[in-house]
Amino acid sequence: MSGKSHTFDHDSIPARRWASNLFVSRTVEHSLLTVDDKAMDDVADIYNDAGDAYAAYADGDPSQLFAFAGMHGYADRCVWAVLEKKLIDLRASGARSVRLLDAGCGPGTWLRRLVIRARSLGFSSITARGFDIAQAQIQRAQSASRNLSSLPGVNLTFEVADLAGRLPEPDASVDLTLCLYSALSHLPVARLPDISKEIARVTSGHFIATVRPIGSMPTAFVDSIEKVCRLKQDHARDRCEIDLSDGRQIAFSFHQFTAAELRNHFSSCFDIEDVRGLDLFHSRFMPDSRWNPVSPSDDSQLADELERLEKVYATRAEFMDRATHLLLVASGLRTAAPAADVVAST
Repeated sequence: MSGKSHTFDHDSIPARRWASNLFVSRTVEHSLLTVDDKAMDDVADIYNDAGDAYAAYADGDPSQLFAFAGMHGYADRCVWAVLEKKLIDLRASGARSVRLLDAGCGPGTWLRRLVIRARSLGFSSITARGFDIAQAQIQRAQSASRNLSSLPGVNLTFEVADLAGRLPEPDASVDLTLCLYSALSHLPVARLPDISKEIARVTSGHFIATVRPIGSMPTAFVDSIEKVCRLKQDHARDRCEIDLSDGRQIAFSFHQFTAAELRNHFSSCFDIEDVRGLDLFHSRFMPDSRWNPVSPSDDSQLADELERLEKVYATRAEFMDRATHLLLVASGLRTAAPAADVVAST
């Protein structure tokens, strides 16, 4: 699930209830859990109703997996560069099998990319599971992956599940776990410590996540931003409310992170390799066909300068929290081998 703004079929989503209609009680733990569960149901409803166009809205053209074009393609290219390098490094280490997990996979686009690349690198055994709370998106992932999942050596599955629950993967069994764009932002912040521990429990290799930072530009999630009549992000309640021009009203849980906060949520469970801002400049300089004329000159010089600026400022504290997304790259904490294993290996 992504927080990026793209053109979207706005007739596919019915009106939603306002957050103010929710019963909120902070007196007992049971009530808190009920509110959390209700909030996640709202999120599931919105992404269930998103329609077939959501795949392109979220992650680019699903029929051109490695094109990474469009207004927000820069962030996707950055994420893919990290994921691809982790696969290449694992294969270079001599590994012939790989296990992948996509938590909050939406229509499955990123997991399809990983499986295809893993095959091209020569992995002979690929186990990949994606899950999401939106059943309709899982159905789309299953349909799009039917041919890929039937290939020899590929065990690719998608299922409906909640990231706040216990993962079925064994301890330290996953080489690459990803949780991209809005998946973590839709979760209750109070649950993040337990969620991070559970992700760390199953991840032996690397964990890659992206979230929306506190200073990012507004997004409508399920439609392009110009369709918004009213938008309110309530930071105190981690609740986003949107009025769209066609009369729809949507409301759901959404938390925006600072870079320090994102790091802190996972630093006790992972070795943090990198935290950086993605797309500080690129989307702000993209032409809009409804407004800007086609550039008569070659824009390669501008593209090179934007790339340079991104690299300079992506890890500077005063800029990171104003990026379009934050990227977290982490690796599983290494523990000493049991005595029996040490003896056996000597």
